[in-house]
Amino acid sequence: MLRLTTFVSALALSAASALATDITVGVSPGEHGEIMEEVAKVAAPKGLNIRVIEFSDYVVPNQALADGDLNANSFQHRPYLENQIKDRGFDLVEIGTTITTPMGVYSDKLKDIADLPEGGRVAIPNDPTNGGRALLLLQQLGVLKLDDGRGLIPSPLDVTENPKNLRFLELDAAQLPRALADADIAVINTNYALASGLKPKEDSIAMEENSPYVNIIVVRNGDQDADWVQPLLDAYHSPEVKAFIEEKYDGAVLPSW
Repeated sequence: MLRLTTFVSALALSAASALATDITVGVSPGEHGEIMEEVAKVAAPKGLNIRVIEFSDYVVPNQALADGDLNANSFQHRPYLENQIKDRGFDLVEIGTTITTPMGVYSDKLKDIADLPEGGRVAIPNDPTNGGRALLLLQQLGVLKLDDGRGLIPSPLDVTENPKNLRFLELDAAQLPRALADADIAVINTNYALASGLKPKEDSIAMEENSPYVNIIVVRNGDQDADWVQPLLDAYHSPEVKAFIEEKYDGAVLPSW
């Protein structure tokens, strides 16, 4: 009887292994990586094993996905994906929403955005969508005005009114927290702010409101109906993951489903 029980248990374990699916998901550091690790915990008992790989910038995860090194990625908002597809020809598609991370303005020198000095140095991301997002936030705050014709991807060249003659430093998004020592202000994506130890609700001097920049999970076109897609979305959109986000980030990261 013992041998039979052992044999049956082995068969059950083998069947469970056969039903398991392994996927690899690329993320950026900070909240995207931390949340996906929680998603992996929820998904594992249901037969979906998620390997999470962090990338230190915003460029490589889409290339890695397009090249087949990833099954999916979770790090970008819709305008960024649309711009990447336009510029690089990626055949990638959105399968679901994740979170919204309001962009913030940070400073080691100022307590109020109104205190920006004449000729102040403003550090912003150097990729078109996040750089444009930073400029739109500064326009929302009354710091400058932009050419309306540029939509969501204005550049410093599209600044039409700059009453304080601000100077713009365009840097890799991951380097912006380090720029606080040299710039008067830096406009920083929440994931890099959190990764550097900043607390958006406490340390920012201004935050984005009513953001259109909802983050998404992305796959190669043709994989949106793969058998692992719905289990991945179900795990991400689970009550457990939502509770994790709300408890850990205290409003700095918002569930968007």
